[in-house]
Amino acid sequence: MEVTDITDVARAVREQVSRVVMGHDRTVTLLLAAMLSEGHVLLEGVPGTAKTLLARTFAALLGLEFRRIQFTPDLMPADVVGTNLFDFQSSRFTLAKGPVFTELLLADELNRTPPKTQAALLEAMQERSVTLDGTTHALSPAFLVIATQNPIEQEGTYPLPEAQLDRFLLKLRVGYPSRQEERAMIAVHGRRAGMPRPADFGLQQIVNRDFLMAARGLTAQVTLADEVADYIVDLVRKTREHPSLSCGASPRAVNMLATAARARAVLDGQLYVVPDDVKELALPVLAHRLVLAPAAEIEGQTAEAIVEQIVEQTPAPR
Repeated sequence: MEVTDITDVARAVREQVSRVVMGHDRTVTLLLAAMLSEGHVLLEGVPGTAKTLLARTFAALLGLEFRRIQFTPDLMPADVVGTNLFDFQSSRFTLAKGPVFTELLLADELNRTPPKTQAALLEAMQERSVTLDGTTHALSPAFLVIATQNPIEQEGTYPLPEAQLDRFLLKLRVGYPSRQEERAMIAVHGRRAGMPRPADFGLQQIVNRDFLMAARGLTAQVTLADEVADYIVDLVRKTREHPSLSCGASPRAVNMLATAARARAVLDGQLYVVPDDVKELALPVLAHRLVLAPAAEIEGQTAEAIVEQIVEQTPAPR
């Protein structure tokens, strides 16, 4: 596989997605980076910003088995991972697999369900396996979670715990489209109120699982120079020293930022990471892992602004 194969596919995916969902080119690129990095993505935005449609379209183009869980306050962990049921004919327990046994799982409105059910995804996201009654069941190597959440200031939401947030490679904010993009949406979707289906737009699968696994292998071989690795470590460690933060980014964030930077380099047609790759990904990789100090919250500071400040103040290698 050549790096140009990946950039050609990324270009085709962005073009196909733009026929269904307008104004999300950067989000699609970062979703591809997450897939190449074996990471998971949290999309945050108000209802109606096409988060669910984006995930469906993305799965269809990559040829991934897709399942969706609508998280609600009464959802139980067994509704996510499955359970062992007793078969009276065979007199033994059999596994009834939950929707987590798929390749792309859309965890829709994840913050609408209590922490006990949110935690059902922790093992699946970190280890790509599920343990039921002492037996571990492996998930697909291509397993990817795209979770959506409404802003936590809305009623009826449960903020995600830090342990779960730390398992997401990227947190992306999905905002409103521009006026031009919104006008184009009417021409495409303005004839019906129901959820559009990717198949309605004649979209065709672009790649298969073998291509994705080979692309991941190439991404893992991208060169990360010592000075760029030092730059990544400096950025993460400065979050732990910042006076406005009571908790900085974890050591896991160092590895995730390095892996995501490799993926971005590949998507840009490079086999080496440059500081701009790290700068571009610092915000979506680090901001959701930070915990503001109480005084900073009162002052109205945000984790995003602090990450931008750290990136601006940390010298990048030349």
